[in-house]
Amino acid sequence: MSEVIEAANRAREAARALAVASSSEKDVALAAMAAALESECEPILRANERDVDAAREAGVDAAIVDRLRLNAERIAAMATGLRDLVALPDPVGEVVRGWTAPNRVAYRQVRVPFGVVGMIYEARPNVTADAAGICLKSGNAALLRGSSSAQASNVAVAAALRTGLASTPLPADAVQLITGPREVTGELMRARGLVDVLIPRGGAGLIEAVVTGSQVPVIETGTGNTHLYVDEHADQQMALDIMINAKTQRPSVCNSLETLLVHAAIADSFVPKALAALAEHGVTVHGDARIAGHDPDGVRPATEDDFTAEALSLDLSAAVVDDLDAALAHIRRYSTGHSETVVTESLGVAERFSAEVDAAAVLVNASSRFVDGGEFGFGAEIGISTQKLHARGPMGLPEMTTTKYLVTGRGQVRP
Repeated sequence: MSEVIEAANRAREAARALAVASSSEKDVALAAMAAALESECEPILRANERDVDAAREAGVDAAIVDRLRLNAERIAAMATGLRDLVALPDPVGEVVRGWTAPNRVAYRQVRVPFGVVGMIYEARPNVTADAAGICLKSGNAALLRGSSSAQASNVAVAAALRTGLASTPLPADAVQLITGPREVTGELMRARGLVDVLIPRGGAGLIEAVVTGSQVPVIETGTGNTHLYVDEHADQQMALDIMINAKTQRPSVCNSLETLLVHAAIADSFVPKALAALAEHGVTVHGDARIAGHDPDGVRPATEDDFTAEALSLDLSAAVVDDLDAALAHIRRYSTGHSETVVTESLGVAERFSAEVDAAAVLVNASSRFVDGGEFGFGAEIGISTQKLHARGPMGLPEMTTTKYLVTGRGQVRP
C-alpha cells in the first residue's frame, strides 16, 4: 500500500473522530497546536532557512521567495490564526434551514464536515498551519501536499502541529503532510473514495493541473488577475491611495492589483500622478500607447501577456479606456474572476460595475487587499474560490462543510 493510501486511510479514521468531536475539544486542540508552533519556532526557522537558501541558489523569482520565507513574526501570525479560530463559531451542526410538513414530519438541513480534505499548494509554508487549523475546526482531517521548494519548512511546521495535537484527545492523524516525489501528487488526485475533496492553492499551472487531472472533486482557488478601474467621477486622491495599497502593500499575493484602467476623460490629470506615485514605490508600469504617452521613457510597452498574466511582483499593466463600457469589456476579457475594483463617486457607475462584473468579489472605493478571509472576519482562510459551485470567494469555516438532511417523524409513512 502506498504512502498516500496509507495516509488517506489514517485520515479517514481521524475524520470519524473529528466529526463527533465537541467544539471545546477542537478548540483545545487548536490552542495546543498554536502553542506548539511557538515553542518550535527556532527549529521551524532553521528549516525554512534551508528552503530559502535553496530557492535563491536556484534563481527562484523574488515573489516566490517572499511567499516561502518565514520569520518570527510570521510564525507568531500562524499561531494567532489558530487561536483566532477558537473564537469563531463552530459550523458543524448549524441548522441551515428547517421546517415541519403538514404531516408533522420535521426536516432539518445541517452542516457536516466533508471528511478528508486534501490540499495541494506551492511555496507558502504558512498554508500548512492555516489549512490544518481551519480543517480541524470544521471537523475535517487534512492531507497536506506542499511543494518541494518548501518541504523542510512544511515538515517542521507539520511536526509541531502534530505534537500539539498529540497532547489532546483528538488524533494526531487529523493533520498529515504528504512528502515524496512528484508521483505522490498524482496518487492523491486519484484517491477518490478516500479523499473527499481536493483544494489546490498556488499558481495557474498547479491549479490547472489539479482541476484537469484529479479524479477527486476539486474546489478551485483561482489566480488573481485583478483590475482597478478609475472612473471619470472618481476622487483622484482616493484612487491613488487605493492603487498604491492594492499594488504595493504585498505584491506577491493573489489579491494584489495587476491592471489599472483609467477613464479617458481624466487621463490627462490622473495618469501623470499615478505614474509618479507608482515610480516612487518602485513599480514598473507596462502601459498602452495612451498611458505611455505621459512618460515615454518610463513606461514599458504593454503586451498581451502583460494584461493576461498574474505578475505577483512590482509590475503593473495599465490602459486608458474610453468609458465604463470599455472598462467592463476589458475586465470581461482578462479577468480571472477573483477581485475587481471601481473607484467612483457616481452611484450609477458603482451599481453597473457591481452588477455586470463577474467575480468572486467586487469592490467599490476599497482596496482589493481586503479580499481575504481574515479581513472578512472568517479567521484563517483555506483559499479564495473563483469557481461558482459550492463556494465562491474567501473560504472560511462554513465553506469547509457540506450539509445533510435530518428527517424526524413519529411513525409516518408515505401514502
